[in-house]
Amino acid sequence: MDRLTNTIRPYAWGSTTLIPELIGAAPTDEPQAEMWMGAHPMAPSRLDRGAGLTSLSDLIATDPAAELGRATVARFGPRLPFLLKLLAADAPLSLQVHPDLARAKEGYEAEERAGIPLDAPHRNYKDTNHKPELICALTPFEGLCGFRAPEEAARTLEELEVDSLKPYVDLLRAHPVEAALREVLTAVLGADREEMAATVTETAAACARLGGAQYSAYASLAHHYPGDPGVLAGMFLNHVQLQPGEALFLGAGVPHAYLGGLGVEIMATSDNVLRCGLTPKHVDVPELLKVVRFEPTDPGVLRPEASVTGEELYETPTDEFRLSRFVRAEGAAPTDLTAPTPQILLCTAGSPAVGGLTLAPGTSVFVPAGEMTELSGTGTVFRATVVA
Repeated sequence: MDRLTNTIRPYAWGSTTLIPELIGAAPTDEPQAEMWMGAHPMAPSRLDRGAGLTSLSDLIATDPAAELGRATVARFGPRLPFLLKLLAADAPLSLQVHPDLARAKEGYEAEERAGIPLDAPHRNYKDTNHKPELICALTPFEGLCGFRAPEEAARTLEELEVDSLKPYVDLLRAHPVEAALREVLTAVLGADREEMAATVTETAAACARLGGAQYSAYASLAHHYPGDPGVLAGMFLNHVQLQPGEALFLGAGVPHAYLGGLGVEIMATSDNVLRCGLTPKHVDVPELLKVVRFEPTDPGVLRPEASVTGEELYETPTDEFRLSRFVRAEGAAPTDLTAPTPQILLCTAGSPAVGGLTLAPGTSVFVPAGEMTELSGTGTVFRATVVA
C-alpha cells in the first residue's frame, strides 16, 4: 500500500480553518476547499514506491489490472472509477445538477461534433460519464437537495409577503406537480436580470426578518450571491442539516447545493455539471431543463449500516463507488480489509494503523486490488472502493 500526497484546491467558497483544524496545521489566509484523493487528471494523488513521487494516474496506467483488479478494469475501464475528497465549505457552492449516463454521452458527442473546446467556458460536457455523489458530514453540514412539494414551496414564498414573488406562487399552484416545478424554474432562470435582482434583494430582507434556520440559509445565499436567480431557485429545494456521520446521496438530475460544513465526499470520476445559479459561471438553461428531474424528493438522509466486522456502510444505488467507515475503540481486534478491488483509506480521527503505516487525521493510503491489508489501532477510517 502507498501513503498518498494529495492536492488541496483553493476555491473561493472554501473554509480557511476546517481542513487545517482536522489535519492539525496552522490555517493560512487562503481558502482550503477540497482535498482530492484519487487519480483525477486535474489533480491526481502522488505516491512513492522508491523511485520518487509519481502520480496515481500514471501508476495505474502502467498496469491497470494489477492496481485496480481485472474485474474493475472490465467493468469501468483502465482508470480509478471514483474520486474521494475532503470538502470544507464556508460559503454556498453553485446550485447544480449532474446528467445520467445516456445524457452525458449524448451531450458530450454533440459538443464534440460542434467543435466546442473542452476548456471553453460554455462547454457543458467534459466526458461521457455520469456523476453520482455522496457527502458524509464530519461536522454539522448544511445543504439544499431535491425539490420540495410545490405547495410547500408556495407557502414558503407566501410567508415572505413579497409582491414580486406572487407570479411564482401562482405557477407553483396552477399545474400538475412536474409541470409546476418545470415552469417555475424556467420562469426564475429566464426572468429579466434587473427585475430579478430587485426581487432577490427584497426576498433576502424578508428572509432575514423572519429568521429561523431555513430562512437564514436563504438570506445567506443572497448575501453571497446578490441578485442571483439561484437564490429563488434554492427556495424550491429541501433544506437539509446533517449531523456528523449522516450522509446524502445525490443521483442524476437532482438539483443541489452545499452551503457549509466539513465532509467526506465521494463521486464517480466525471466533470459534468449543469449549473442553475449561485455562480458567475455559464448557465445553459435549455440544456439544464433536459437534465433536471422535476419531481419532489425526500432528501433521504443516510445513516450507516453496521456489520459484524465493525464496518459501517453507506448504501447507494451506484457501482462506481462504495463508502464505509470504521470507528475503532481502544482494544478493538484488527480488521482484515483485503479486497479484490482498489481502495483508498482516509483517517479522520485518532491514530489507526494500516499495515505498517500509522495514520493521522487527513492522511490517506492507496491499496491495490488484492493486497493483504489489516486495520488496527484506535480512530476513524473511511474506506472508499467500488462495488465488487
